[in-house]
Amino acid sequence: MSNLISRDTFPQSQRRDFLKTATALAAAAASPNLWAQGGQLEMARLITGFSAGGTSDTLCRRLAARMTGGYAKSVIVENRTGAGGQIAIQAMKSLPPDGSAILQTPMSMLGIYPHIYKKLPYDPLKDVTPVSVACVFDFGFAVGPAVPASVTTVPQYVAWAKANANGSYGSPAAGSVPHFIGVLIGRQLELEMTHIPYRGTQPAILDMVGGQLPAVCGPIGDFLPHLAAGKCRVLATSGATRSQFVSGVSTLTEQGLKNMSFTEWFGMFLPAGASAETVQRANAALRPALASTEVVEGLAAMGLQATSSTPAELAARLKSDHDRWGPIVKAIGFTAES
Repeated sequence: MSNLISRDTFPQSQRRDFLKTATALAAAAASPNLWAQGGQLEMARLITGFSAGGTSDTLCRRLAARMTGGYAKSVIVENRTGAGGQIAIQAMKSLPPDGSAILQTPMSMLGIYPHIYKKLPYDPLKDVTPVSVACVFDFGFAVGPAVPASVTTVPQYVAWAKANANGSYGSPAAGSVPHFIGVLIGRQLELEMTHIPYRGTQPAILDMVGGQLPAVCGPIGDFLPHLAAGKCRVLATSGATRSQFVSGVSTLTEQGLKNMSFTEWFGMFLPAGASAETVQRANAALRPALASTEVVEGLAAMGLQATSSTPAELAARLKSDHDRWGPIVKAIGFTAES
């Protein structure tokens, strides 16, 4: 006897039920982490493109702790490092959009990289689905013992640099926002600033506090321990308003530089194709986690201001920054190959 089931074995209504069940089982096999009853995943991953111990990784670990048991039975952090954060974003293209993988990335990888790399392994506006902003932070322009204590503002630093032929500054990387801030400062104040790229802000700061480098531009949080120890001075910050972490320091705009308001943000994204329901579930889990005392205070210790947004607000913010940085990068003339 044949083991095949004849089409006429079941009535039409039963065939419909059978097909629905088969479809559901197939979906479960393809994506085994489907939402369980009550809206909880078995496991979720927060993916960062940076190594353990840094601000990006620390943010993810604090969020994972708050989201475990609610959003998913377990939430882990996965570090997919390399290519300045590109590998983590590229990885999202092959992951299921079921909410089990959430990318955390700084704005630069999506808003600036498209303008400095001729070819990227991802489309910054199409290959990810915005969920929520996670935090924002300003940049600082600081000096060390190589610069006289009488220099207290960026224009004064430029005047000193002109007089001493020493207008160099370090940044965490070529093509980073701090790199470009230094270039723009020099252009407005008519000084050819010499940019020295480092692999991260801390190595640059160590050279600065050691007297080998006069100035560094980098995330404000990276200066805080050295500032507290009296080893450096922050001359200006880059935000539209003064930073809560160094409220006594004026902004670049307050010091007379035009169109020099720059902030960075970390955002949370799902893979492309995530349903509206999945996006809202992730957003609903992230927002209270980002508002928790543990996360707010933990990020503040690193100079990061925890915040959140709707998916639409993050999408608009990404598009705005992407469009703003295009002309800036073009005017500076920097490419990843330069």
